[in-house]
Amino acid sequence: MKKSFIALLASSVLLAISGCNTGSNSEDLSSNDSINDSISDTSSDNSSSQTETKLYFDTSKDVSITFYHTMNGTLMEVLQASIDSFNRIYPNIHVESTSAGGYDDVRDQIKTALSAESLLCDMVYCYPDHVALYNQAKSTLILDRYINDTQTDDNGNLLYGLSDTQIDDFVDSYWEEGKCFGDGQMYSLPFSKSSEVMFYDKDFFKNNNLSVPDHWFSIDENDFTSMEYVCERILQIDPNCYPLGYDSESNWFITLCEQLNSGYTSSGENHYLFDNQTNRDFVKKLKTWYDANYFTTKAIYGQYTSNLFKNQDTSKPRCYMCIGSSAGASNQVPDGFTFEVGVAKIPQMDASNGKVISQGPNVCIFKNKDPQKEMACWLLLRYLTTDINFQANFSMVSGYSPVIESVYRNEIYQEFLDSSDGAENLTAASTSVARDQENWYFTSPAFVGSSNARDQVGNLLVSVFSSTNNDYDAIVSQAFSNVMNELQSN
Repeated sequence: MKKSFIALLASSVLLAISGCNTGSNSEDLSSNDSINDSISDTSSDNSSSQTETKLYFDTSKDVSITFYHTMNGTLMEVLQASIDSFNRIYPNIHVESTSAGGYDDVRDQIKTALSAESLLCDMVYCYPDHVALYNQAKSTLILDRYINDTQTDDNGNLLYGLSDTQIDDFVDSYWEEGKCFGDGQMYSLPFSKSSEVMFYDKDFFKNNNLSVPDHWFSIDENDFTSMEYVCERILQIDPNCYPLGYDSESNWFITLCEQLNSGYTSSGENHYLFDNQTNRDFVKKLKTWYDANYFTTKAIYGQYTSNLFKNQDTSKPRCYMCIGSSAGASNQVPDGFTFEVGVAKIPQMDASNGKVISQGPNVCIFKNKDPQKEMACWLLLRYLTTDINFQANFSMVSGYSPVIESVYRNEIYQEFLDSSDGAENLTAASTSVARDQENWYFTSPAFVGSSNARDQVGNLLVSVFSSTNNDYDAIVSQAFSNVMNELQSN
C-alpha cells in the first residue's frame, strides 16, 4: 500500500513532497499565541474604497500584494506552487509571499505597524485572537460583500463571489470561526485546521488488556473505559511512569468547560464566565489526579510530553498516552518504530454531546485605499481555500486538516488516508481521527483579551497542580481569584 501510494502521489498533479517546517514546533500548532491587548483605535481613513461601489477587478493592470505567514521549508514550496497556479489564472497579480517568523512575530510586527497607522502586508495567516486585535484598529476587511457577490462572466461563472456549493463545502465549524467576533460579520476564511487527539502505545494496551479510555471520570471501580481507571491500572503496571501526558493545560481547561457546558468566555460585555463551582470542582478533581501521579503536562514537566511518550530509556519515566495536536502526529512516532502508536478521540464527559477544540490559522485581509489590492487579496484567498489540490497537498505535508469537505473525496487524498498506520504514516491516522471528531468541534469567542484568558486558565491549572498545600479547596479558590483579578485589571 505504501509503495502504491507514493507512486500515485508522485504521478499526480499534487507535489510529491513530504515533511514540513512551519517556523515553530509542530506540536504547538494548536495553541493560540498570547497577545498584548494594548492597541489604539486607529481607524483613521484607512478604509476600503470598495464600500459603496460594485466589485470590479481590472485584469489589464498589474497589482502587487504581500502575504505574511509563518511557513517555510517544504510547506513554503507547497504554497508557492499554488501561487504559481493562481498566477496562470491572474497573471497580473504579483504575490510577495513572506515568511515573517512565528505567529507571535507576525502578530507583533503588524500590531506595531497598525499603531503607527501603516500596513506591513495586505493579508496575513493568523489566529482568530489576532484578528480581534486587528479589528480593534478597524483594519480588517469584512468579507461578506466579496463572498456574496453574484456577478458572473459570459459563461455564468461567478467572477468574485463564492457559490452556495463552495460555501457548503467548508467544514461548518471552520467557516463559523471567521465570524466569531460578536457582530455576525465575516472577517477571515479558514486556511488550515487542527484539533486534539489522543495518542497511545497500542502494543502496551494490547499486552496488558487495557481499554482505550473514552471518558474522563469513573462511574465506579469497574469503569474500565474511564481515564481515571486506566491511569490507575497503568500505574500498577509501571509505578514510575506518568500514564497520561497533556501538552496544553489551557486546552484541557477550556475543553472541560465546553464538555460540562459550564461556561468559559463570552463575546458579550461579561467576557469571563469560568469562575463557577462546576469548574472549581473539576480543577479540584484533576488536582487529586496529579497528586496520584496520573498525569503530567508540558509546562510542569518542562518539555513536550511526546518526549515522554516516545522515551525508550528505562532509567527515565515515560507516559503511555499523550493528548496533543492532531497536526503534531509526526512528533509522536518513536525512533525505530519500537512500538505501534494508536490514535483515538479525546475522552468526553458525555459522548452524546462530544466536544473537542478546533484550532489552527485563518487568513484575513487588511483594508486598503486601493480597491484593486483588496480584490487581488480576496481572489488569492478564495483560490487557496477552495482549491482541492492545494488543500489536499497542504494537509498531507503539514498534518493539518483540510478546510473543505471535497478534499476527502479526492482520490489522491483518500489514498493518503488509507495508507495510515501507527508508524511512518501516523499523520494520516491522526488526520482521520480528527475528521471523525468533526461534529464535536468547538471554538471559543475571539475578543481583545481572549488570548490572555486562554493563557491565564492554563496558568491556573499549573498553579493548582504544583501547589504543595493539602487544602485543595483553598488552593483552587485562590487560583481562580488570582486569575480573575489579573484579567479584570487589564
